[in-house]
Formats: sequence, structure tokens, C-alpha cells
Amino acid sequence: MQKKYRPNVAAVVLSHTYPFKCEIFVANRTDLPDVWQFPQGGIDDGETPKQALLRELKEEIGTDEVSVLAEYPEWLSYDFPPNAGKKMYPYAGQTQKYFLVRLNAGAKINLNTKEPEFSKYKFVEYKRIFNDLNHFKRPIYSKVLAYFKEKGYF
Repeated sequence: MQKKYRPNVAAVVLSHTYPFKCEIFVANRTDLPDVWQFPQGGIDDGETPKQALLRELKEEIGTDEVSVLAEYPEWLSYDFPPNAGKKMYPYAGQTQKYFLVRLNAGAKINLNTKEPEFSKYKFVEYKRIFNDLNHFKRPIYSKVLAYFKEKGYF
């Protein structure tokens, strides 16, 4: 049987001080202590990836006031860990389109959204990003960040 993957978008969010200071947004999940990640979420029927990106940012971090700088050229897929299986049924994992965005000056992050997904957030220097990102998505994060670095964004 072929695995089903949920279409999803994810954002590498740079602070509004970019390019003068390269800091990346990471947030701590409300349901998993000490799991830090990038904002991400599913693509609804009829939405383009970019529309889903802006909606998900508004839902998860309280703002869609961003400038899209770049997009990873391919869709990247990963399988859910075994303990997430029932919660995400019928999907085996997600296939994601990654975007690199910069917060606009004056954009306000607010994690106290309708359904909070994150309990806290911080901006981390690029060279320290993997001090906090050590879960099963790390290989995908490494690939995406390496691509954006190769393209000269970091």
C-alpha cells in the first residue's frame, strides 16, 4: 500500500533586522515540551502554498506581515514518528513546501492565538539554530537551511 502524505507548508522566518542581523524564529510546541520548530501547517482545499503559508503564519504566530524572500524548489516529505500515527491518520507523514520569509518592520508576534500551537518563541542566530532543533525533522531542516545558505541568504 502506498503511503499518503499531507500537503503542508513551512516557514523559515527571519527577524525584521535581516539582512543586518541573521536571526531565525523558532517556537516551542504546546503539546511537546522542549520541541522547538518552524511554523508549519496543512494546505486547505483550493489554497495555493503561498496562501496557506500566510494563513498558517497568522494562525500560529499571530501575524502574516512578512515578505517572501525565497522558496525551496522541491517538495520535501517526512514520515511521522510512530507515536504520532493515530493523531495524524490516514497520513503517514507530510510533504512540505518551504518558504524563507522576513518579518516586516512593525509586525507583532502573538502566540495567544485562537488555538495556540506554541508556548514561547525566540530568534536564534543561524550558526546556533541546531542547538534547539534536535527532533525528527532535523534532516529536512538541515537540507532547507543549507539550500538557503548556498543561495546566499545566510
